[in-house]
Formats: sequence, C-alpha cells, structure tokens
Amino acid sequence: MKTLLLRLVTTAAFVGLWWWSTDILSADNPIISNMSPVDALGALARFIEAGSIWNAISVTLTRLGLGLAIATVLGVLIGWVLGSYRLAEQSSSIVVQFLRMVSPLSWAPVAVVLFGIGTAPVVFLIAIAAIWPIALNTAAGIKALNPDWMLLARSLGATRGEAIRTIVIPGIRGHVLTGLRLALGVAWIVLVPAEMLGVDSGLGFEVLGARDNMDYSGLAAVMLLIGLLGFAMDLLAQSLFKRWAAATA
Repeated sequence: MKTLLLRLVTTAAFVGLWWWSTDILSADNPIISNMSPVDALGALARFIEAGSIWNAISVTLTRLGLGLAIATVLGVLIGWVLGSYRLAEQSSSIVVQFLRMVSPLSWAPVAVVLFGIGTAPVVFLIAIAAIWPIALNTAAGIKALNPDWMLLARSLGATRGEAIRTIVIPGIRGHVLTGLRLALGVAWIVLVPAEMLGVDSGLGFEVLGARDNMDYSGLAAVMLLIGLLGFAMDLLAQSLFKRWAAATA
C-alpha cells in the first residue's frame, strides 16, 4: 500500500511538473504551451474518436512483433553457441562487443539500401536492436548450468534431445525471459524513430505528421500514447513471464 501511494504521488508530481512547465513557465511560447497535459489529452481523444490511431497502433505492434520474433530466434541460437563453446565466445568477443556498441539506428541507411522503403527495414532495425540482450542472456544461462546435471542425465540414459528438453531449456528459461524483456524495451525505443524512414503508417509516422502539420498538441498526444503503450507492454511482459516461470517451476 505504501509503495502504491508513493507511485501515485510521484506520478502526480510528474504530471504537475509537465503542466507547470507548459502552461505556466512557457505560457508565452505557443509551441510548448500547446503540448500541455490538457491539450495532449484533448488531441488524444480526438485521434481516438477519428479512429485513425488504431491502425497506427496495429501497424506499429505488428512490426514490433515481427522484429522481436526474428531477434528471439537468432538471439537464442547465437547465445547457445557462445555459451556452449568457449572457443566461439573467446574468438568472437571483440566482434560481438563492437556490434553491440553500434547504435541500431546507425544501420538505417544499410536497411534502406537492402530492403528499400516500407516495413522490412523497420523490422530489420528492431531485430538488430533486440538481438543482443537475448543472445547475451541466453549465453549467460547456458554457462550457469550445472554440468553435473548433464552428466547425470547421460548416466540415466537420456538422449541429447531429452537432456536439452528437461535440463537445458528449464535451466536457461529465466535468462532468456530476462533477455526478452530487455529486448522489448530496446526495440520499442528504436521502433518509433525507425518508422520515420519513409513509411506511411505507424506511430512514428504519426509523430512526423503532427510535426509537419505543426499540430503540437497532437505531437504531445502521440508521445503520451507511445509512453503509455510501452509502459503497458512492459507490465504485461513482466506479469506473463512471472506466471510462466511459476507454472513451469
């Protein structure tokens, strides 16, 4: 109860600071003053009533899902190799660390050259951003496995497939889920600017449209919606992962 109250107070303080900085501090600035909480909520209600925002949300979430699916498959495979084979980890450590440090948005020109304009380059950038949290957490999970478990499984006559299904997958599940949650946050941050690469739909496109039309209350509304959706997805992922872990424990 105390934690909930503290969160409510902090949220109220944030909204109050937002209102003060736009309606009071920047009252003489028409751009900033139009991004107040009241104006943003009004614009959001207008978008919802018009119905166009639902298509933007659907397109954005579809791209996010595709990118995360690709990143999960490749990330788990890469992590499996890095965690299982010491030589692979040692020989590729410099390359892996280098690629991790390259901003995903730096790949935007490459994505456009390879895939043109549309959904494909956006999905590519999401996958590039999300792959490393999954890969590194998977590798950490593999290395954390007790080797005695595998020896015990072999001594009991378990096949390699049975050992993977009953020992390896349950043993690394927590690490993979942690990587997925981290990847979700990174992918969501990259997704919106990636949708500014010439696409004609999505929340990133709505941000550009509001800016080009000088609809700053609409811009604030889309920013608010992006934050709310990201917050909701993180809560949902956290809840699902906890339930999954409890159900399979």
